[in-house]
Parts: sequence; structure tokens; C-alpha cells
Amino acid sequence: MHENRTAYSPKKTQMYQQIQSLPKKYRVLALVKLDKVRGAQILPLRKTLKDDVLFVNIKDRVAKKALQGLDMPGIAGIAKELVGQCMLMFTDMSPFRLNMLLGKNKIMMAARGGDTSSMDVVVPEMNTGIAPGPMLTEFKEAGIPTKIDQGTIWISKDTTPVHKGEVINDKLASILGKLDIKPVEAGISLYAALEDGLVYAEGDLAIDVEAFRDSVILAHREAVSLSVEAAYVTPENAAQILAKASQQARSLSVESGYLTDETREQVLQRADARAKALAQSAKGYEPQ
Repeated sequence: MHENRTAYSPKKTQMYQQIQSLPKKYRVLALVKLDKVRGAQILPLRKTLKDDVLFVNIKDRVAKKALQGLDMPGIAGIAKELVGQCMLMFTDMSPFRLNMLLGKNKIMMAARGGDTSSMDVVVPEMNTGIAPGPMLTEFKEAGIPTKIDQGTIWISKDTTPVHKGEVINDKLASILGKLDIKPVEAGISLYAALEDGLVYAEGDLAIDVEAFRDSVILAHREAVSLSVEAAYVTPENAAQILAKASQQARSLSVESGYLTDETREQVLQRADARAKALAQSAKGYEPQ
């Protein structure tokens, strides 16, 4: 018969207390799933964002229990997502900005079998420094031409064994690793985030910045056009409204034959053109 646990290790107790206190200190609690994330991806981010983001590695059960014990709007939405390998981030910056920063801070990593190449991988002509042996066969199977020179394997010409978007097999991944070629671009993104009681899902946090900027520019352009058409004066459109009003006033005065210093020439030219047209029509007129 199992007895109920009444005590926890100091490490888990400390984690529990930390996770209960941090959501009260920071505006944003963000969750990252680590199922497909390597440790090499996290370290550079910790260094880059150390002044703005607190990274906390967690045990999902301890973290879930700690969050469920908090009386905060939306916290239950994050707690239920704590399944498997996870990491929490605490920050005062917008979760959208945080997700953008994570996306920009990607790194190139060594490939594993089954990874998809992020680029056309060029293996340059070089001395590999590898002694002849079984590796010769592996280079041949990967389609990389080699020769033996000075007791080492040389790659005899630049070769592209895998292109962007193609899957890298185990043997090629091993070769690229030995040559210190890193063909996989990797980064992390937020799985969920909590800000001011609102829980954002992964899809909510992914913003196409270019498309958003284009939509803002279009909205501004349409707003200015509407305000000019409605003659609603603002500091931004005053010049356009006055220019439009001036043009309309000029057109009206010309159309009505009202002489001013600005319209006199156009009015007279228009009258002259009409007179000539009338005279031309009169030449062919025969009284009945």
C-alpha cells in the first residue's frame, strides 16, 4: 500500500514556490514546448534576452500544480497546456514582440538524420583531415568525390549533396557533422502566452509583419482619401483639401465665365473656342 507523499525534495519545493511567485511579478507568462527543441537553441536566446526575459526550466507536474494554485484570470489556460517537456518565460514585454524576437534569433545547427535542409548545402573542395578508411565509402554514397593525398581524404571539387527542402539522411548528416557544416536553421516559438488575463494560442502569436504593415499603410491611405473627400480637415490632410477646393473653385469660375486674375486666360480661351465653333457651324447654315 502506497502512502501519500507529505514532503517534496528541496529542488521541487523551490520550483513550486518560484512558479507561484513569478506570475505576480511579470505581466506576461509564456510557454514553450521543447519536444523538438535542442539545448543549443536555448543558450543563445538566454544570453540575448537575459535583460528582458526570465527563462525557467520546469517539471510539468510541479509547474502545473503551482499554477493551478494561483487565483489569476487565465492561468488555468496555461496550466492545462503543461504536458511533456516545457519551459516557461516571464517578461514584461508584449508576447507578440517576444515571439518575433524568438523568430529572429535563429541559429544554424548540425544536422541529424531525418532533418530537412534549410539551404543548398555546398561541400567545398578541401582537405578533410580524415584518414582513409570506411569514410571513403560514405563520401562515395553521398555523391561527394574524393581523393587520397598526403595520407588524408580530400574532397576533389565543390559538391552539393543536398538542396534546400530536402531530407538529410543519417550518413550525410554524419559527414556534414565531421566537416563542421551546419545546414539546419533552428529557432523556437511560443506555444501559448498569458497577458492581462488573456490566453493567446500559438496561431494568435504568429504575426506576418510585412502583411500587417501593408494593411496599416492601406488603411491610412484610405482614411486620408475619405477625409479629403468629406472635407474633414486634419493636420495631415489640410494641404490636400485646400488644393482640391482651389481646383474645384477654379473649375467652377471657368465654367460660369466668372473672370478673376487666376481664371481670366482660361475663361477667354474657352469663350474664343466656343465662338469659333459657333462660327464654323453658321457657315453651313442655310435659312429655310
